[in-house]
Order: sequence, then structure tokens, then C-alpha cells
Amino acid sequence: MASFQKFYEKHSGKQWLAWFWVPTLYFAEGIPYILVNNISVMMFTKMGVPNGQLAFFTTLLYFPWFLKGLWSPIVDVVKTKRWWIIAMQSLMVVAMVLLAITLPKPSAEMIDSGQTPASVFWVTLILFIITAFASATHDIAADGYYMLAHDQSSQAAFIGIRSTFYRIATVFGQGGLVLIAGLIEKSTRNSSPDGIANIPLSWQVTLGISAVVFAIMTLYHTFALPKSAEDKPRASEDGGKTNNLKEIGNSFGSFFKKKGVWLAIAFMLLYRLPEGFLLKMCQPFLVAKPEVGGLGLETDMVGIVYGTFGIIALTVGGILGGVFASRLGLKKSLWWMALGMTLPCLTFVYLAMALPTNPVIITIALAVEQFGYGFGFTAYMLYMMYFSEGEFKTSHYAICTAFMALSMMLPGFVAGFIQEKIGYVAFFWMVMFCCVATVVVTFLAERKVDPSYGKKNKV
Repeated sequence: MASFQKFYEKHSGKQWLAWFWVPTLYFAEGIPYILVNNISVMMFTKMGVPNGQLAFFTTLLYFPWFLKGLWSPIVDVVKTKRWWIIAMQSLMVVAMVLLAITLPKPSAEMIDSGQTPASVFWVTLILFIITAFASATHDIAADGYYMLAHDQSSQAAFIGIRSTFYRIATVFGQGGLVLIAGLIEKSTRNSSPDGIANIPLSWQVTLGISAVVFAIMTLYHTFALPKSAEDKPRASEDGGKTNNLKEIGNSFGSFFKKKGVWLAIAFMLLYRLPEGFLLKMCQPFLVAKPEVGGLGLETDMVGIVYGTFGIIALTVGGILGGVFASRLGLKKSLWWMALGMTLPCLTFVYLAMALPTNPVIITIALAVEQFGYGFGFTAYMLYMMYFSEGEFKTSHYAICTAFMALSMMLPGFVAGFIQEKIGYVAFFWMVMFCCVATVVVTFLAERKVDPSYGKKNKV
């Protein structure tokens, strides 16, 4: 660690040095988020939890990302961002190990009935919540460290890199881990005399692999994450420590005094409304039996078509969105990205109505939707960074991401219950109707954006 620190100090100020930590830091940021918010959905679906309970309880896991605005100033005034990163990663390793050890094993009959009560998984849900709180705190520290360890030009240069490695973590989770679970599921089915898969075992092994990978990442960052002179607790003007409560109040209160704050909140809550409904029901729809309106895909196939090709399309969309925005700026690119966020949702209407069995057709449809979402999400991220500029940008950005979490929670709470009432076809048509909200907030927000923001060499 000491030798790496000397190396860092000798070459500090050189932009290439960020390659040692930006990719791994954002890969590590992505793993627990995907585990809690995406892999948990697939796991509970395969365990036979009904869609209503599934969507409701997995949406509860989103609470830490919403609430983190309340404690994000603590990360500013207590310890360093580096300390928070290492501490939270260590806590998440412990939680992941316990998740693998304590995962319940409902009977095959209960799983097949599709009526496994969520209460069976109360220990699992508690451990997921602990992981979620640690992950949300880690996000605050990592994003703050990113902004402190870079100047503005370096921040712009690496924003695409950090997003790319976050997406690679998503491919690893939604693609690789789900694929592993599916292969184990098939293996146990083929080796069982009665042809029944051991679904709990497949997910227990998958969670164990997650723990091992994340432990390796944590060990690497303990030694390799450099110490930055800018990374220190905020201090008062006289050089002493600030009053923590006053500092927290100042940073939180100043957010709601920003010009145009209520329009910004409306944009953050409604821009992704269609995706908020779609996200919770996408994986259940892919694996649901055709007789109940689903595509009936195997778990490993979901890992390939949705978790791999879909996420690759999402990543490509995000990268191209970043290039597009850097050339036109946020203001001129916002409408194009809003269209990318909304129109591809039609692919799920097609899938629900046609119920294709050809995996190529399914893969193309999912890739189109994910590409559009990745392209459109770039504007959302840039808008949050734009609105966070100022003295408390770390805390304000964290508050913005809390509203981002709330934008997914509100539709997520009811998505499963709505789908159970109206079926998949009507549900996806409802998602298309929600695109109206995206159009309205885009129209209002676009007029307030600085035309120069987001262009190349601008932040």
C-alpha cells in the first residue's frame, strides 16, 4: 500500500493514473446494486414468489438509495471518502457470505405452485437491506471521491469509463451470475431421478460466487485505492472541524433553495416513469409460462438474452449517448434522449402480444429497448450533475440520486399488483401511456438548461 501511495504521489495530476482505480471502483459499485435490485427479482421469481409480493418487497430494498440523501452529508464531514469506500465494501462482503449461508430452501412443490410467501425469506430480506444500506453509502463515497480526485476535464474524460465498467458489473451480475444459476438449475434437474431442479442450491452457489468476487475487489481497493489530498472531512473556514449537524443542515437545506428545484425534482421523478414499471416485471415476464402470458424462457437463457446482450446494448446506448451529448450539449440532446427512453418500450408490447419463441427475435427486441434506455439515461445523469453544481456538490448529487431511487420505487411498489390484475399485455400498454410523463417533464426542463452545459470540454 505504501509503495503504491508513493507511486501515486510521484505521478499525481496525471490523468492516466485514474485507470488504476476508476474501472474497479465502479465495477465494485455495480455488483451490490445489481445483486439487491435485479438478481433478487430473478431469484425470488424462480423461488415461486407471486409478482405482487415480489415487486413490493424488492422495491422496499430500494429505500436506502432514496434515504441516502438524509445521511449523505455525514460522508462529507466524517472520515474520508476512501475510508467509507473500504468500510462499506468490507461490510458488504460479510453480508453476501451470510446471504449464501442462510438462503431458505422452499420445497419444489411450493416453488412450482408460484405461491411461495415472501415471509419465508425474512432473513434474506434483512441481509439484502443491510447490503443495500452499505451499497448506497458506498455510492455516496465513490461518487464524492470521483469528483474530488479529478479536475473538471478529467471528470468529463472518465465519465464514460466509469459508466462502462458499471455496466460490465451489470453484465457480470444479470448475465454471468444468472447464467450460472440457470446452468446449475439444469444440471440438478438432469441429475435428479424425478427431473426436479434444485433451485435453492443454484442461487446459494450464485450468491457464494458473488461474495468471493466482491471480497477480491475489496482486498484490491484496500491496497490500491490512492489517498488524495482533496479527500478529507470538510473543515470550517478557521481551520477547525465544523459542527456536523450544522454542516448537514446547510448542505441539505441549500439543495431545496436552489433555483428551479421543484422542476428538477419533477424531472428526476417522472423522466424514467415507464422504466420504473417495466423494470420490476421484465424478468418475471421472461420466465413466466406462456399460459399466463409470459415467454417461458429458461433461467440461463434470460442470463444470455437479457443479462448479457441486453446489457451490452444498454452499455452501447450509454456510450453513444455520452458522445452525442458531448457534441450537442445537454439542452440540444435532451429531446432525442427522451425519445430513446420512451419509444423502444413498444418492444415489450410486441413481445407480450406475439409471444415469440425464437430467441433471436426476443434478443433483438430486448436489445432495442435496452439500447434506447441506455441512450436516454445519459441525459438523466447529466441533468443530475448539472443541477448538483455548487459548494455541496457531493451531497447535492447524492440527494439527486435519492430522488432517482424514489422514481423507481413509486411505480415498483404497485407494478406487480397491477400486472396480476390486468395481465402482461395491458400492463405493457400502460407502460407506453406513462411515456406521456417523460415528454411533459422533458418539455419543461429543456427550456431551463444552460445551452453550453455538457459539450466537449464543458462540465
